[in-house]
Amino acid sequence: MKVLVTGAAGFIGGQLCHALWKRGDTVVGIDNFSYGNLDNLRFEDHDFGPDVLRMDIRDREKLPELFEKERFDVVYNIAGIAPLPDCQSDPVEAVSVNTLGLVNLLELCRRHGVKHLVQASTNAMYENETEFPTVEDKFNAPTLIYPSTKYCAEQFCRSFAETYSMNVTCLRFANVYGPHIDCLRKQPPFVGYMIRELYYGRVPEFHSDGNQRRDYIYVDDLIDLALRVTDRPGFDAVNVSSNQSYSVRELYATASRLMGKDIPAKYCETSHYWAKYPELYGGAYGIRPEILDHEVNKFSLCDNTHAKELYGWTPQVSIEEGLARVIEAECAMLAARDAAGAQA
Repeated sequence: MKVLVTGAAGFIGGQLCHALWKRGDTVVGIDNFSYGNLDNLRFEDHDFGPDVLRMDIRDREKLPELFEKERFDVVYNIAGIAPLPDCQSDPVEAVSVNTLGLVNLLELCRRHGVKHLVQASTNAMYENETEFPTVEDKFNAPTLIYPSTKYCAEQFCRSFAETYSMNVTCLRFANVYGPHIDCLRKQPPFVGYMIRELYYGRVPEFHSDGNQRRDYIYVDDLIDLALRVTDRPGFDAVNVSSNQSYSVRELYATASRLMGKDIPAKYCETSHYWAKYPELYGGAYGIRPEILDHEVNKFSLCDNTHAKELYGWTPQVSIEEGLARVIEAECAMLAARDAAGAQA
């Protein structure tokens, strides 16, 4: 089977390329490298870096040529702008990539007869829910830019599926963690950030009181489900979650124990999270403080019954085992960077 993976140089995209390649598929990866990194494409048994094409999912010249040439069976759209503050700071770019880029791919899939498109969606679209665990077919529409771009993208996925009898699946990722998680960007994911700070013996700064709880899913479990969904016809939206929640304090205590560290964390005011994004407060209308507070303190727990019943999928990696794997991989990466003189 010939498969296109967009966002191939990202944390999840690189892992997906590797899994597909090991399965025996022919994999073509593209990335514009706005967030992607070649390190995400290097594995012990293969380096995908030389093969990944530098291309944007919004490209209306080169991308059609690629579809015409390769005749893909399946497309996984993992490309996108995921950091919530980045989307909030530049909503036009966020909509352009996360929504319009997806529509460009949908139209190319329609024209070239791609058998299935799998869209990377998010459980962030449940941000306004108050009943848990959240289910796929009953929730209030989101408010912030990032989940709104993904929510709109899902409406286009459904539209193409129902209008043209295409096969499209949207995977609503919970908080994904695993080896290659990005711990170096301006606002890194929580798991990557806490391991980085512990590695360097620094005091990590967390937001609010640390009791906020989220649903986490290990990247290998996510990919296992992503490989299963391409045989189902029509449209579907699926939670990719553990259906378990963990607090900041619980995860930090586990990581500290696994790394043999005893560094008390610093807990900051909610507004500290957004201090690196002063543009959100500028202009005639600044962002409402209660919106920011809700984002930092929101609870997430996603029901995964649909994935279990329809696809026979069950997450296999426990939070402790997953964290141990991430710690080993991230510490090795940071050690290599230090040896090269590039401390984070």
